[in-house]
Amino acid sequence: MRILIANDDGIYSPGILALAQVASEFGEVLIVAPDVEQSSMGHAITATRPLMYKRTPIEGFEAYRVNGTPADCVALGLFHLEHKADVVLSGINLGTNLGNSAWHSGTLAAAKQAALFGCRGIAFSTPVTRDEPDFTSIKPFVRQSLELLLPQTDLSLVNINIPVNAKGLCWARQSLRHYDGKVVPGKDPMGREHFWFTVIPVEETEEGTDRWAVDHGYVSLTPLRLDLTNNEELQKAQERSPLDKR
Repeated sequence: MRILIANDDGIYSPGILALAQVASEFGEVLIVAPDVEQSSMGHAITATRPLMYKRTPIEGFEAYRVNGTPADCVALGLFHLEHKADVVLSGINLGTNLGNSAWHSGTLAAAKQAALFGCRGIAFSTPVTRDEPDFTSIKPFVRQSLELLLPQTDLSLVNINIPVNAKGLCWARQSLRHYDGKVVPGKDPMGREHFWFTVIPVEETEEGTDRWAVDHGYVSLTPLRLDLTNNEELQKAQERSPLDKR
């Protein structure tokens, strides 16, 4: 099996090395990651300037750093570097990607880019703590997840979040009602106004969701799809306002 690994924390993140070490047990690994942090970049692609890459081996792994986004890295890895990957893994992200964060996560975007190209994509994330995550305790759950998912070739896109001191794996749906965006104003040392975009909790999580799973100590595995169509609303609209198809 050929495995392409990307992330949004950058080529030197300890999370990408931990993921590569586990992934190497399952196949041949190539790392292609941003040269600087690209957190919350979402599914941006670079179209207004040229992309460049530089070979940057990491502790025995063949690796390249790219002056672009996570999605750019996957595109270069799959096509220009001709890795012909069977699966793309993204992460391990320093910070969870739960619920609404799936819309702006650069980590998940790398996995989505793989799915857009017809390749499988799996994204891994873990909470940020005061200290660096304990990847020794996280790796066994990455291994268990890959053992479960890699044989299931019908799962083209999966989002995984591994809590601290996890106690098992859990299938979960995406939580869509837990966070709300907020813009917080402030001033820099020169007195100039600036703004921080942040999120605040707005309600309790529902049982069976990814955030509920992580809050209760379980690794959440959430299969996703690229089709954003709201079929229920589409059906209602068609019944309410039928249109001439001619």
